[in-house]
Amino acid sequence: MTVHEKFLALGTHYGKVYLLDVQGNITQKVEISPVKINQISLDEGGEHMGICSEDGKVQVFGLYSGEEFHETFDCPIKIVAVHPQFVRSHCKQFVTGGKKLLLYEKTWMNRWKPSVLHEGEGNIRNVKWRGHLIAWANNMGVKILDMISKQRITNVPRDDISLRPDMYPCSLCWKDNLTLIIGWGTSVKICSVKERHASEMRDLPSRYVEIIFQFDTEFYISGLAPLCDQLVVLSYVKEVSEKTEMECCARPRLDIIQPLPESCEEISSDALTVRGFQENECRDYHLEHSEGESLFYIISPRDIVVAKERDQDDHIDWLLEKKKYEEALMAAEISQKTIKKHRILDIGLAYINHLVEKGEYDLAARKCQKILGKSTELWEFEVYKFKEIGQLKAISRYLPRRDPILKPLIYEMVLHEFLESDYEGFAMLIKEWPGDLYNNAIIVQVVVDHLKKDPQNRTLLRTLAELYTYDQRYGKALEIYLTLRHKDVFQLIHKHNLFSSIRDKIVLLMDFDSEIDRVVEELENRPELQHVYLHKLFKRDHHKGQRYHEKQISLYAEYDRPNLLPFLRDSTHCPLETALEICQQRNFVEETVYLLSRMGNSRSALKMIMEELYDVDKAIEFAKEQDDGELWEDLILYSIDKPPFITGLLNNIGTHVDPILLIHRIKEGMEIPNLRDSLVKILQDYNLQILLREGCKKILVADSLSLLKKMHRTQMKGVRVDEENICESCLSPILPSDASKSFSVTVFHCRHMFHKECLPIPSTMSPLQFCNICSAKHRGPGSAILEMKK
Repeated sequence: MTVHEKFLALGTHYGKVYLLDVQGNITQKVEISPVKINQISLDEGGEHMGICSEDGKVQVFGLYSGEEFHETFDCPIKIVAVHPQFVRSHCKQFVTGGKKLLLYEKTWMNRWKPSVLHEGEGNIRNVKWRGHLIAWANNMGVKILDMISKQRITNVPRDDISLRPDMYPCSLCWKDNLTLIIGWGTSVKICSVKERHASEMRDLPSRYVEIIFQFDTEFYISGLAPLCDQLVVLSYVKEVSEKTEMECCARPRLDIIQPLPESCEEISSDALTVRGFQENECRDYHLEHSEGESLFYIISPRDIVVAKERDQDDHIDWLLEKKKYEEALMAAEISQKTIKKHRILDIGLAYINHLVEKGEYDLAARKCQKILGKSTELWEFEVYKFKEIGQLKAISRYLPRRDPILKPLIYEMVLHEFLESDYEGFAMLIKEWPGDLYNNAIIVQVVVDHLKKDPQNRTLLRTLAELYTYDQRYGKALEIYLTLRHKDVFQLIHKHNLFSSIRDKIVLLMDFDSEIDRVVEELENRPELQHVYLHKLFKRDHHKGQRYHEKQISLYAEYDRPNLLPFLRDSTHCPLETALEICQQRNFVEETVYLLSRMGNSRSALKMIMEELYDVDKAIEFAKEQDDGELWEDLILYSIDKPPFITGLLNNIGTHVDPILLIHRIKEGMEIPNLRDSLVKILQDYNLQILLREGCKKILVADSLSLLKKMHRTQMKGVRVDEENICESCLSPILPSDASKSFSVTVFHCRHMFHKECLPIPSTMSPLQFCNICSAKHRGPGSAILEMKK
């Protein structure tokens, strides 16, 4: 059989040639010979056909013209090939092959002139003509002839000469005008015809052949064809029968193979079921292909199998068969312009049904959004289906709320389902769904009926307030929110401008945390209540009303001075300059002192304590808090001419500043109250410090001695040395394999072990020996704790 993109030509064992369309329907029958047809050849245009048969007959004729050639040879003619451009007048050529390869050319007198191209190497088994190159196979190998130069440019020898060439024929196929694919036995070679460089010509042909790929297959090759950069290989397979344990013929295989430089990779493999495969031989199978449509024809004695590349519809079929619906849906969406067999909607609905059958209701409902799109009919059908299986809750989250909008009954049915079993879910839907999706009055009445059974249910009350809001019955909604002390009351007031109706209840709103700005604004005319509200807010959260901290300074100064200083201490948002100005205006000394110290002006703060408060104890306490030497110096200078201040300093300075500094500055003759008692206290404090130091020293010495004894006891303990230990220098086992031999081992406190001979000799300056590893790592060298000798 030979294949053209327009039709097929099939020769039979009984000498008939049938022309078939690409669907396999017979369009014409030609009787050639009473014996079998060996080969059929067509030109590129499909207008001329060459036929040879077992009785030596050769015919070349036009399918649409009267042009015809007949010749009968005295031997079987196995092959025939017409020139690819036979339709042209200067290309009236064809070759035949039996024991010789003959070229027939039409002369100017319309006579056919034969010439021998090759002979002497057995029967010609196969021939393929492409462009100006003819490739043929005989018993010895494959040859290629350049028709321009009439020179043979290569000889590719047969690899396995043990195989009979008539039983395992050679398969030839041109991939393009310069690439020949050869399959013979189990060997595949891909050859490239190349131009020879002018400098290499000499007496050589202008072209040469290079084998670019060569590999062996697992089975015998009956045919091959190109598929992009891959190969389609028809293989003859033998296997061992499990019953008889004898070799028998198996079903032929059609493989797609990716050629590699010295091997190949199998991409796919299919076993083909053809009639009578048990009796077939390798020569009984052939592979032809149509380049235009990537169709492949497997010819056997009784069947012709057509193979084609799988398209996206085939891929989707396979995915659906494997129940990989999500991948099938994705593949259909990507290829929606090319698929012909499937619809995205049908795949999606099948996917939803599959998920429902598996019990994955939430995922099935989620997929409805994408698959059902804007079809109200499909949505309503799916909702009722979910209702039948008791899974309305699963689909509720994904129901469309705009474009499209379903019938109100659908939404009311879902709300009723939640109201019967899940108040929180019901409340969530009421909050999320627009109020125009369902009949609000019906839902309000149902909620009121449920509240009769459970009047204190906060979830139902809150939901009823939202329903009243949708229905513009704001008074009832506000009443419920105030009863619940719910934060949404401010949203309701603000949105619907209800401030005038709640002025008498404004103090009640101080219990709410939201809408702070609005509450502060409403209390602007009642600053004392405004202060109470902000004070409570500050106590609850120091940062919540931070934008009002500046305002609170004046409110605290006016209505609540005792809490002003704690407020200044705790607030990190009030402006210090403003606070200082207010406190200085009102002569708040303690607050001013705190603010000066916080702003870094400790000297002014100390001066104010001493001049305004005249309180030496507070001044000393302030100096202790600041822990600043210069501040102590200022305190001493200020106090040096004030005997009461000196007494206070002498009683408290001992633990922070050297008392001698103060005593040296006291003027002679100054009368200082309780001087004797102050000096005695200084001495007593000093003696107490000495006693504390000596006590600490004794404790430290006792602890050190205890730890030293513990370390000594630890280091005196034995160290286990066994065959698992190694010498850290030579890395060999620390113990010899022969226990009878003498040995010497040194073990350090760090548990590193060495053979005696592997340690460096200690210097005469320091007889002590240290671990090399720990010394190198600066971890504190360990001295030897044990020497083992035997």
